[in-house]
Amino acid sequence: MSIEIEAKMRLRDRDALVDTLHKAGAVFVADLAETNSYFDSAGGGLKSTDQGLRIRVEVAAAGTPGESVTTTITHKGPRAHGRLKSREETELVVDNPRDAAMLLDAIGYHHVLTFEKRRTRYTLDGCRVELDELPVLGGFIEIEGPTEDLVIAARNKLGLADAPLIKSSYIAMLKTHLHETASDADTIRFENGKSVVRG
Repeated sequence: MSIEIEAKMRLRDRDALVDTLHKAGAVFVADLAETNSYFDSAGGGLKSTDQGLRIRVEVAAAGTPGESVTTTITHKGPRAHGRLKSREETELVVDNPRDAAMLLDAIGYHHVLTFEKRRTRYTLDGCRVELDELPVLGGFIEIEGPTEDLVIAARNKLGLADAPLIKSSYIAMLKTHLHETASDADTIRFENGKSVVRG
Protein backbone atom coordinates (compact mmCIF):
# COMPACT_ATOMS: atom_id res chain seq x y z
CA MET A 1 0.00 0.00 0.00
CA SER A 2 1.20 3.49 -0.83
CA ILE A 3 -0.09 7.05 -0.63
CA GLU A 4 -0.95 8.73 -3.92
CA ILE A 5 -0.37 12.49 -3.70
CA GLU A 6 -1.04 14.44 -6.86
CA ALA A 7 -1.77 17.81 -8.40
CA LYS A 8 -3.96 17.71 -11.52
CA MET A 9 -4.42 20.69 -13.81
CA ARG A 10 -5.65 21.49 -17.29
CA LEU A 11 -2.99 21.19 -20.00
CA ARG A 12 -3.48 24.30 -22.11
CA ASP A 13 -0.34 24.29 -24.28
CA ARG A 14 1.35 20.90 -24.51
CA ASP A 15 4.28 22.01 -26.68
CA ALA A 16 5.12 24.87 -24.33
CA LEU A 17 4.96 22.61 -21.29
CA VAL A 18 7.17 19.97 -22.93
CA ASP A 19 9.72 22.73 -23.60
CA THR A 20 9.49 23.84 -19.95
CA LEU A 21 9.97 20.25 -18.78
CA HIS A 22 13.15 19.90 -20.83
CA LYS A 23 14.51 23.23 -19.55
CA ALA A 24 13.72 22.18 -15.96
CA GLY A 25 15.76 18.99 -16.36
CA ALA A 26 12.86 16.53 -16.52
CA VAL A 27 13.66 13.06 -17.86
CA PHE A 28 11.40 11.48 -20.48
CA VAL A 29 10.26 7.98 -19.45
CA ALA A 30 7.71 6.70 -21.95
CA ASP A 31 4.76 7.30 -24.24
CA LEU A 32 1.90 5.12 -23.01
CA ALA A 33 -1.51 4.00 -24.23
CA GLU A 34 -4.00 2.93 -21.59
CA THR A 35 -7.37 1.33 -21.17
CA ASN A 36 -8.84 1.97 -17.71
CA SER A 37 -11.80 -0.15 -16.58
CA TYR A 38 -13.63 0.68 -13.35
CA PHE A 39 -15.72 -1.68 -11.22
CA ASP A 40 -18.19 -1.32 -8.37
CA SER A 41 -20.75 -3.35 -6.46
CA ALA A 42 -24.33 -3.48 -7.71
CA GLY A 43 -25.35 -0.84 -5.19
CA GLY A 44 -22.41 1.47 -5.91
CA GLY A 45 -20.81 0.84 -2.55
CA LEU A 46 -17.32 1.90 -3.58
CA LYS A 47 -18.45 5.16 -5.18
CA SER A 48 -20.61 6.01 -2.17
CA THR A 49 -17.60 5.69 0.14
CA ASP A 50 -15.22 7.58 -2.21
CA GLN A 51 -13.27 4.47 -3.22
CA GLY A 52 -12.25 3.18 -6.63
CA LEU A 53 -11.44 -0.20 -8.16
CA ARG A 54 -9.70 -0.29 -11.54
CA ILE A 55 -8.05 -2.60 -14.02
CA ARG A 56 -5.51 -0.72 -16.14
CA VAL A 57 -3.87 -2.11 -19.28
CA GLU A 58 -0.83 0.04 -20.08
CA VAL A 59 1.17 -0.31 -23.30
CA ALA A 60 4.60 1.30 -23.56
CA ALA A 61 6.37 1.85 -26.89
CA ALA A 62 3.30 0.58 -28.74
CA GLY A 63 3.92 -0.86 -32.19
CA THR A 64 7.68 -1.10 -31.76
CA PRO A 65 9.95 -4.10 -31.08
CA GLY A 66 10.23 -2.85 -27.51
CA GLU A 67 6.49 -2.84 -26.87
CA SER A 68 5.54 -3.93 -23.35
CA VAL A 69 2.15 -4.44 -21.73
CA THR A 70 1.39 -4.17 -18.01
CA THR A 71 -1.96 -5.00 -16.43
CA THR A 72 -2.62 -3.71 -12.92
CA ILE A 73 -5.54 -3.98 -10.49
CA THR A 74 -5.72 -0.87 -8.30
CA HIS A 75 -7.84 -0.09 -5.25
CA LYS A 76 -8.02 3.58 -4.27
CA GLY A 77 -9.12 4.53 -0.78
CA PRO A 78 -11.12 7.62 0.21
CA ARG A 79 -9.48 10.97 -0.41
CA ALA A 80 -7.79 12.60 2.56
CA HIS A 81 -8.16 16.27 3.40
CA GLY A 82 -5.28 18.49 2.32
CA ARG A 83 -4.04 21.00 -0.22
CA LEU A 84 -3.65 18.27 -2.84
CA LYS A 85 -5.52 15.13 -3.80
CA SER A 86 -4.21 12.35 -1.55
CA ARG A 87 -5.41 8.78 -1.00
CA GLU A 88 -4.18 5.31 -0.12
CA GLU A 89 -3.56 3.11 -3.14
CA THR A 90 -2.99 -0.64 -3.35
CA GLU A 91 -1.83 -2.19 -6.63
CA LEU A 92 -1.37 -5.73 -7.90
CA VAL A 93 0.21 -6.59 -11.27
CA VAL A 94 -1.61 -9.46 -13.03
CA ASP A 95 -1.12 -11.40 -16.25
CA ASN A 96 -4.51 -11.17 -17.92
CA PRO A 97 -7.11 -8.36 -17.83
CA ARG A 98 -9.97 -10.68 -18.81
CA ASP A 99 -9.21 -13.08 -15.97
CA ALA A 100 -8.88 -10.12 -13.61
CA ALA A 101 -12.31 -8.81 -14.67
CA MET A 102 -13.82 -12.28 -14.22
CA LEU A 103 -12.36 -12.49 -10.72
CA LEU A 104 -13.78 -9.08 -9.73
CA ASP A 105 -17.16 -10.04 -11.16
CA ALA A 106 -17.13 -13.32 -9.24
CA ILE A 107 -16.74 -11.47 -5.93
CA GLY A 108 -19.46 -8.93 -6.72
CA TYR A 109 -17.69 -6.07 -8.48
CA HIS A 110 -19.14 -5.39 -11.90
CA HIS A 111 -17.90 -3.29 -14.81
CA VAL A 112 -19.02 0.35 -14.67
CA LEU A 113 -17.01 2.25 -17.28
CA THR A 114 -13.95 1.82 -19.52
CA PHE A 115 -12.06 4.73 -21.03
CA GLU A 116 -8.89 5.20 -23.06
CA LYS A 117 -6.06 7.54 -22.23
CA ARG A 118 -2.83 8.58 -23.91
CA ARG A 119 -0.05 9.50 -21.51
CA THR A 120 3.49 10.82 -21.75
CA ARG A 121 5.53 10.28 -18.59
CA TYR A 122 8.48 12.29 -17.26
CA THR A 123 10.29 12.35 -13.94
CA LEU A 124 11.29 15.59 -12.24
CA ASP A 125 12.84 16.09 -8.80
CA GLY A 126 11.44 12.90 -7.31
CA CYS A 127 8.02 13.29 -8.90
CA ARG A 128 6.27 11.72 -11.88
CA VAL A 129 4.88 14.21 -14.36
CA GLU A 130 2.15 12.82 -16.61
CA LEU A 131 0.84 14.60 -19.70
CA ASP A 132 -2.56 13.06 -20.35
CA GLU A 133 -5.02 13.17 -23.22
CA LEU A 134 -8.50 11.71 -22.87
CA PRO A 135 -11.45 11.43 -25.23
CA VAL A 136 -14.08 14.11 -24.62
CA LEU A 137 -12.15 15.74 -21.76
CA GLY A 138 -8.95 16.84 -23.55
CA GLY A 139 -5.53 17.44 -22.00
CA PHE A 140 -4.34 17.41 -18.39
CA ILE A 141 -1.09 17.37 -16.43
CA GLU A 142 -0.70 15.31 -13.27
CA ILE A 143 2.25 15.70 -10.92
CA GLU A 144 2.56 12.83 -8.44
CA GLY A 145 5.12 12.50 -5.69
CA PRO A 146 5.85 11.11 -2.22
CA THR A 147 5.05 14.36 -0.36
CA GLU A 148 2.89 17.43 -0.87
CA ASP A 149 5.96 19.68 -0.64
CA LEU A 150 7.75 17.88 -3.49
CA VAL A 151 4.65 17.96 -5.69
CA ILE A 152 4.08 21.67 -5.04
CA ALA A 153 7.77 22.43 -5.68
CA ALA A 154 7.62 20.63 -9.04
CA ARG A 155 4.38 22.44 -9.90
CA ASN A 156 6.02 25.78 -9.14
CA LYS A 157 9.16 24.87 -11.10
CA LEU A 158 6.99 24.24 -14.17
CA GLY A 159 5.33 27.63 -13.83
CA LEU A 160 1.97 26.15 -12.86
CA ALA A 161 1.54 27.70 -9.42
CA ASP A 162 -1.51 29.68 -10.55
CA ALA A 163 -3.11 26.87 -12.56
CA PRO A 164 -6.36 25.78 -10.86
CA LEU A 165 -6.16 22.38 -9.20
CA ILE A 166 -8.66 19.71 -10.24
CA LYS A 167 -9.59 17.20 -7.53
CA SER A 168 -12.16 15.26 -9.57
CA SER A 169 -11.04 11.93 -10.99
CA TYR A 170 -11.16 11.22 -14.71
CA ILE A 171 -13.92 8.68 -14.21
CA ALA A 172 -16.01 11.21 -12.27
CA MET A 173 -15.59 13.79 -15.03
CA LEU A 174 -16.48 11.25 -17.71
CA LYS A 175 -19.53 10.04 -15.77
CA THR A 176 -20.67 13.67 -15.53
CA HIS A 177 -20.25 14.02 -19.29
CA LEU A 178 -22.30 10.86 -19.92
CA HIS A 179 -25.04 12.13 -17.60
CA GLU A 180 -25.11 15.56 -19.25
CA THR A 181 -25.34 14.00 -22.73
CA ALA A 182 -27.88 11.37 -21.64
CA SER A 183 -25.54 8.63 -22.85
CA ASP A 184 -25.62 5.07 -21.55
CA ALA A 185 -22.21 4.20 -23.05
CA ASP A 186 -19.97 2.00 -20.92
CA THR A 187 -16.82 2.54 -23.04
CA ILE A 188 -15.28 5.84 -24.14
CA ARG A 189 -12.70 5.68 -26.93
CA PHE A 190 -10.76 8.13 -29.03
CA GLU A 191 -12.60 8.92 -32.25
CA ASN A 192 -9.44 9.14 -34.38
CA GLY A 193 -8.58 5.46 -34.36
CA LYS A 194 -8.69 2.36 -32.21
CA SER A 195 -6.47 2.04 -29.18
CA VAL A 196 -3.43 -0.18 -29.44
CA VAL A 197 -4.37 -1.56 -26.06
CA ARG A 198 -5.79 -5.07 -26.11
CA GLY A 199 -8.27 -6.33 -23.56
